[in-house]
This record gives sequence, structure tokens and C-alpha cells, in this order.
Amino acid sequence: MAEGGSRGQVGRFIDAGIRDAFQIAYEEAMALWPAEREPLDVETRFGTVRVHRHGTGSGAPIVLLHGHGANASTWYGLVARLGVRHPVYAIDIIDDPGGSVQRVPITGARDGAACLEEVLAGLGLEQVHLVGQSYGGWLALGPAVYGSSRTGALTLLDPGGLEKVPLRFLLALVAVLFAMRAPRSWRPWLARLLADHALVERAEIMAPVLLGVRGFRPHRSPAGPYTDDELRRITVPTQLILGGRSRLLRPRRALARARRLIATLRHAEIVPGVGHGVPQEVPELVVERILRFHGREGLR
Repeated sequence: MAEGGSRGQVGRFIDAGIRDAFQIAYEEAMALWPAEREPLDVETRFGTVRVHRHGTGSGAPIVLLHGHGANASTWYGLVARLGVRHPVYAIDIIDDPGGSVQRVPITGARDGAACLEEVLAGLGLEQVHLVGQSYGGWLALGPAVYGSSRTGALTLLDPGGLEKVPLRFLLALVAVLFAMRAPRSWRPWLARLLADHALVERAEIMAPVLLGVRGFRPHRSPAGPYTDDELRRITVPTQLILGGRSRLLRPRRALARARRLIATLRHAEIVPGVGHGVPQEVPELVVERILRFHGREGLR
């Protein structure tokens, strides 16, 4: 069973000042979404989950799961195009700082999958296309591994769950936090050096993330890899897009493991020159791959 991926306790801000500053920054970040965004709250046994909906198309739904420490605002560059023909739902993962309100701890992959399943049920969604980035990819794998009738396809963007989180990834996060203090004119160079798009991301997106780093506790434990037997249980069509300069994964080794174990892996690629933030660095490519895969697998 995949271990980790848990805060062990209910996530919370360390003081009211940081919480209030975060809420303002979060709303400013969500304002980058199209004006037609509809916030929804779904009750689960773990707490109230905030979901942002966009798109009036009649196609099968696309559900987006962000990375660790982030929130649904990070999909701002993709939702307008994804929502032309399909309803798009972006979830604020319940134990990350965002619009969700957690009441019961998430203790591991099974809890994460159960919470996600309850959200989809509360929204009345069937046969969704789950799209997960980083920790969101680890979370998206859960329903497919443990059995979900609501998951119709998976797109995994440089996901957790294929390999153990390496020390170099954690060290790179620390390096990026220091690099954030550098003059803005240096940041494009540092972003290329460190292969981290966060250094050149819009300030509105990074503000709530950095406030979460400063004041949201406890820290989440690294999400461990799913076992060989767990990955073999996946029966839904899956595609995998990895960054050629990812610091979370060794791309070629992760790709080989996925091809060996996931019988329903329909498409996989490594994007040269791209770091861990695949959908932020190459949003046009990601949108094209999601929609093409969505249609090819009959999720119209």
C-alpha cells in the first residue's frame, strides 16, 4: 500500500493573521479564472471540500487535482480551453490550504481515494477524466488502484506514486524558496537553472502558496510509491506526461515502471526541457493531450 501523503492531523494555519492574509491572496488568485467560475461545496466524512466549476459543455467531466501546497487557482491557464466542450471541476484538496475545510485527518492513500470518491458522488459525476499533477497525480491514482466506478480515465502529470520522493526534490524546494528572494530580473535565469517554473509564475498564484509554506501546519509526509501489485490493478485508460528535467522523478525509469505495470497505459511521453511543473510550463501541450486522450477513449 502507498504510504505517506498525510499530514497526520487536520491542517491549519498557525495564527489568524496568516490565515486572513491567505484568504485574501487565495481569492485574488482564483480571480484569474474565467468569470463564469462557480464555487461549490461538497460535504464528505473528512470535511467540506471546495470545488470550482467552469464550462457549460455537455461532454464528460474533467476533474483537476493540483500539487502539494497549492490550490485550484494553479489551473488558471488551462480551464478556459478545457471548458469549451466539457464541464471542468478543479478541487481544492482537503488537507491543503485553500477553500476546503478539513475536520478529519487523511491518513494515507485509501483515505485520499475515499474522500475523492465522496466528492465525485456529491457532485453527481460518473466516468470522469481525472487529471492530477504531482501530489494530485498520486491522489488520482488512488481511486483507480482501489476500485472506483466513477473514474473513466487518468491523465498523470509528473505524478507522485511511481517512485519514492527523492532527497533532491526536497532540497530543490528549499533552493527555490531561497531563490524567491533574488531580484526579479534574476528569476528567469534561476528558473532555468533549477528547472522550476514557480520562480516565473504570476505573483497572484504564488502568494497563497508561499503563505501556506510559512503558516500552514503540520507538514505533509512525502507520498510513497504504489506497489507493483497496486499499479497492476489499474484498469482505466491512462496517459502519463513527464518533465524531462523533473526533480520528483527519474523520467525514464518512472516511464519504464509505468509501462511494465499499467496494462491500460495508452499514451506516455517525456517532454524535453520541462521541469516538474508540466501544466504550468507547457499548458497548450497539456490541454491538447487531455482533449485528444479524452476523445480517443470515448469520454465525449
